[in-house]
Amino acid sequence: MDCVLYKADGTQAPYEPADGKHFTLEELQHAVGGYIEMVNLGDGRMLVVNEEGKGNHLPLNEKGTRLTRGILSWRDLVVGDVLVCPEDALQGEDEDEHES
Repeated sequence: MDCVLYKADGTQAPYEPADGKHFTLEELQHAVGGYIEMVNLGDGRMLVVNEEGKGNHLPLNEKGTRLTRGILSWRDLVVGDVLVCPEDALQGEDEDEHES
């Protein structure tokens, strides 16, 4: 699985689910440091962000912002650490749980 955690400081690291297949809600929240919001990148991958990142004044994530160009508003910025992973890595969760 090709999951990558892009940190706001510009570093990146592989990030895999504990079971090797699907992330739990807790794993996703741990990756981004809080409640999650997902953005479909339109290429079979999802970008997972901290949904409260802007309100918590998390730092700009340049890589995350570049990945969402053409998907989000041109003025929208991505902040905090973000996880990029194949859509099927998220299929183990109920949709309602992602709203938590």
